[in-house]
Amino acid sequence: LLFDFSAIAPLECSRPMIHVLGLDAGGTKTVCLLAREDGTVLASARRGGANLQAAGELAVEKVLHEVMEEALGDAGITPAAICLGIAGVDRPDDRAVIHGIMRRIGRHSRVLIVNDALVALEAGAPGEPGVVVISGTGSIAYGRNAAGQAARAGGWGYVLGDEGSGYWIGRAALRAVLRESDRRGPKTALTPLLLGHYGVAHAQGLIHEVYHTSLQPASIGSLATCVQQAFSEGDSVAIGILRTAADELEGSALSVARRLGLTGGAFPFLLAGGIFRAVPWLEQELGRRLPVSAPGSRVARLDREPAAGAVALALQEARGGAAVPAYRLDE
Repeated sequence: LLFDFSAIAPLECSRPMIHVLGLDAGGTKTVCLLAREDGTVLASARRGGANLQAAGELAVEKVLHEVMEEALGDAGITPAAICLGIAGVDRPDDRAVIHGIMRRIGRHSRVLIVNDALVALEAGAPGEPGVVVISGTGSIAYGRNAAGQAARAGGWGYVLGDEGSGYWIGRAALRAVLRESDRRGPKTALTPLLLGHYGVAHAQGLIHEVYHTSLQPASIGSLATCVQQAFSEGDSVAIGILRTAADELEGSALSVARRLGLTGGAFPFLLAGGIFRAVPWLEQELGRRLPVSAPGSRVARLDREPAAGAVALALQEARGGAAVPAYRLDE
């Protein structure tokens, strides 16, 4: 007896849908995206900053745990991979702490931890050579070339560096106000703006407000909007602060591009971070300077969430391994 098996439709082999989490943890905010394997974002969540140096291990773990839980919701999904972009992971001690946190809160998933600048670069120039210049609470320039090499400049933290960042700009503004008060510096429109920001009548009142209420780097970084306002009014002190900030960010960006051999060819400089929104002149100025200093380059604001780059890297990790560039041997 013969049977025609061709009449039976083949059974389709089904497999669970792959889901991943992509996180971007900065000094001011942390963003988490839940995405499926085709890159479609299903949910997002936001929390405050998760900077290890400023907040400490327990606070960082709390923020990361909460933002991941909110993004996952009640769907019962276990991500195949999680990519966390966070500052400080290039330093061995900090990297060990962050790995410990992620082992506790992401233990059922493959976990990839990278510098937050890499996820920003991946969001704006996926898999391509380029340099990202981040100015938020802190600052850093980071890039990669076609050979899979990476380089960075800045990102030393608010005590040692972070020139051109929100914190750096805000601290310079505070110092300018105090110098005017001491008659050691010129009069500046920053004085009434900062006194109004803190709700005090005299410069002396800044001591209590700054040291006892608003010493967090993100709080001082918020003063950048005051500097932009004074700059727009033609205040010479504010103009000097922002010109120096532009010098510092330009220098970091060009240092990275030159060490990676990018200059002389076509590649993007991506500008990311909240300070380019708070101080639009900085974006305009770097957009003018960098193509002159690096002919062939172009400058663009990152128009996507950096966490989208973390999603892309998490998907690569889930499929067998993400392409993370290695720092040049001279780094």
